[in-house]
Amino acid sequence: MGYSKNLGAGLFAMLLLAPAVLASDPDPLQDFCVADLDGKAVSVNGHSCKPMSEAGDDFLFSSKLAKAGNTSTPNGSAVTELDVAEWPGTNTLGVSMNRVDFSPGGTNPPHIHPRATEIGIVMKGELLVGILGSLDSGNKLYSRVVRAGETFLIPRGLMHFQFNVGKTEASMVVSFNSQNPGIVFVPLTLFGSNPPIPTPVLTKALRVEAGVVELLKSKFAGGS
Repeated sequence: MGYSKNLGAGLFAMLLLAPAVLASDPDPLQDFCVADLDGKAVSVNGHSCKPMSEAGDDFLFSSKLAKAGNTSTPNGSAVTELDVAEWPGTNTLGVSMNRVDFSPGGTNPPHIHPRATEIGIVMKGELLVGILGSLDSGNKLYSRVVRAGETFLIPRGLMHFQFNVGKTEASMVVSFNSQNPGIVFVPLTLFGSNPPIPTPVLTKALRVEAGVVELLKSKFAGGS
């Protein structure tokens, strides 16, 4: 009798859970799901779909990466993003792209993409590409000068950077396996966070005096 009750309770629990399990489908359920960026629907892993009757016919095409960015910045580089916010047609497809332009000596400073692996190609010039392994790899730095037409690969979540080692302008185009790869710029995050990381935390972590930390914070004031 006890076994029968337990079996019945188990079946009842499975029936209760079944709708939640069956409500998910890992494959696309339509050809396109153009992001409704102004929609009010709750977004868990992507935006709600705009009705195809309102989507037009240009959501599969973009010319945004055709134009170089303005590299007159503190880093001497400019990032042109083409994620779901800029290209709603990528919604739910798990892809996006960036273009990065560099002046001579410009850098794309150490950063992390928490939600995507990156693959890139240098379009012009020559860039020192560095990828930092995790503690498991002994914090090893993998680096190489990558020239026009050559490619590089950066696993998800690993810190990396690019630096223009040439005497002319350089540019690269990268692709991500996420419509919203995210980015964490390490210097900006450490010294320009809002609210700021307490100075004693940084002095202890970086093993420097408080004056050094305050100086670095002043360089990134306002999140720039």
